[in-house]
Amino acid sequence: MPEKIEQEVLEANKRFYDALESLDIDQMGSIWLHESWVKCVHPGWGPISGWENVRQSWEAIFQNTQAIRVRLTGQSIRMIGDFAWVSCIENIANRLDASLDAAEAFTTNLFLRRDNRWWIILHHSSLLPAIKPFSEITIQ
Repeated sequence: MPEKIEQEVLEANKRFYDALESLDIDQMGSIWLHESWVKCVHPGWGPISGWENVRQSWEAIFQNTQAIRVRLTGQSIRMIGDFAWVSCIENIANRLDASLDAAEAFTTNLFLRRDNRWWIILHHSSLLPAIKPFSEITIQ
């Protein structure tokens, strides 16, 4: 993949996470393609179809979150024609009132290039199981 295109996809992926961390629905809306066939799967949720439903899901998350930070590890980028996807591990920390939660999720973000711009058309994020340290595991 040409380096310039790879950088464009990485920038589009960064815009997605900037919008997520901003908790700003207008910013999130500016990076999604507004089509009836876009999809989103949040950790622990079922599939959501269509921009309006996807938008409502982000609004619900933003209304119930005071702060969220996501650090990405293991990013992998692939491209075929006008489609590109980024797979990664999201290291998520979020806060609501006095509660602070942390989790890891395996995520794939799929982008479509239209009018020389990369738009997100699928966000699929699945929680990874919490693994106990080896010292805490007992075998009977």
